[in-house]
Amino acid sequence: MNKVDLVIPPREKDLGELVVRRILPYATHRMVGPFIFFDHMGPADFPEHQGVNVRPHPHIGLATVTYLFEGKIRHRDSLGSDQLIEPGAINWMVAGKGIVHSERAPEEVKQGPSRLNGIQCWLALPEELEDIESSFEHYPASVIPELNIDGVKLRLLLGKAFGRISPVKIHSDLFYVEVDMPKGSSLRFEAAGRELAAYIVEGVVTANDTEISHCRMAVLNAGEDLIMQALEKSKVMLLGGQSVGPRHIFWNFVSSSKEKLEAAKQAWRQGPRAGSRFLPIPGDDQEFIPLPQEPGNPKGTIM
Repeated sequence: MNKVDLVIPPREKDLGELVVRRILPYATHRMVGPFIFFDHMGPADFPEHQGVNVRPHPHIGLATVTYLFEGKIRHRDSLGSDQLIEPGAINWMVAGKGIVHSERAPEEVKQGPSRLNGIQCWLALPEELEDIESSFEHYPASVIPELNIDGVKLRLLLGKAFGRISPVKIHSDLFYVEVDMPKGSSLRFEAAGRELAAYIVEGVVTANDTEISHCRMAVLNAGEDLIMQALEKSKVMLLGGQSVGPRHIFWNFVSSSKEKLEAAKQAWRQGPRAGSRFLPIPGDDQEFIPLPQEPGNPKGTIM
């Protein structure tokens, strides 16, 4: 059995109301299959009247999914979507040629102390689909396939794995699986030629005989199968798929083309506007996150 290729440690990023643990992109390993961004939010405890508060901001060339273990987030976007994100559900936002969204703690949650714990991922769209129309679809927790393999509980959030198919309408060959492992249990996952990684949300496991502690990601060589054993009660996220090719990233924009990134920057310099590429969010149009300043660009605005 081959050892894991890389273990990625967490890097803390302060987003103001919330400190996240960023895993992808990593300096020496930017993507796993189409997964190009992976942030673990929390666990974070908020006092009364506080909570996550991400102002309207744009995306292109990707799809996003925020998966919660605890807490609630209100998602609103320029399509008019207004959806409560709750534990176990999948909210699949396809940015395509351009979308604006916000993520805020619901007012009812801020009436008392609250807790948030979850993961946000970005998935690069295939090059031929980067400029498709934006969309948003909500899948309640009740429609997500669940299975049990020798005491290990799995939820198939996206794609194909373990002989099952998630109902989420994805755009490339990928998988995203939540795995709950009792202490002493084991699980084998066949990569079937796809790229594969395992992120340890909590607990400690061995991945192909390499011990991996919580908040770290084990990345395997492309096509290598995974054998995990839980050294204690653990929660793991399995992710990966076929590569969609390299991507450029600037801020919230992902593209196979630097020219498309530049066009998106120019479109956002004045924020969301009627008749522009990036439209205002109905009911959340009084503020936005400005384009970050770039070296040598004095016209840019610091976030």
